Amino acid sequence: MARKTIWQGGTQLAPVPAVLVGCGNGTDFKYNLITVAWAGIVCSNPPMISVSIRPERYSRGLIESTGEFTVNVPTVSMAEKVDYCGMVSGRNVDKFNAANLTAKPGSKVAAPIVDECPLALECRVVHSLKLGSHIMYVGEIVAVQADSELINAKGKFEIEKADILGYAHGSYYGMGEKAGDFGFSVKKKN
Repeated sequence: MARKTIWQGGTQLAPVPAVLVGCGNGTDFKYNLITVAWAGIVCSNPPMISVSIRPERYSRGLIESTGEFTVNVPTVSMAEKVDYCGMVSGRNVDKFNAANLTAKPGSKVAAPIVDECPLALECRVVHSLKLGSHIMYVGEIVAVQADSELINAKGKFEIEKADILGYAHGSYYGMGEKAGDFGFSVKKKN
């Protein structure tokens, strides 16, 4: 049995997604991106996702003003652009232009999707919760945009072909190989 080292409580959960959160509406509020590693699905019916953002971030004001955001899932090849969007402020930089990314309006929300990302979730804020260092926004996912070439004949998104980017303890990673499908541990063998 492995011995355990005990640490003070901390943010050791890993890996987590490294996503680009799109905000602004392109008219009253310019489009912006923020890199977020603290994001995750919180409900399946209705479909909801959370993103946690520090209150001093420029994107926080855009999300609160419009009540909308997008969660864009980048590829490993986009790691440098994802990192850049987390290191500079949208107050001073047009991140879409500087990172050579394409902003497209959502189909159901005014917040932008990142065209280069293989998956984009369009969200409307339904809750916000001040949690100390971050504010957590819970958004209902009102539409999903997926690259058509990654959808198989059965209509399933083939994430293994998307080369999705992840984040763990200050570093970016690819997802690696599939280890099994949901329910495979109890599936009857033929």
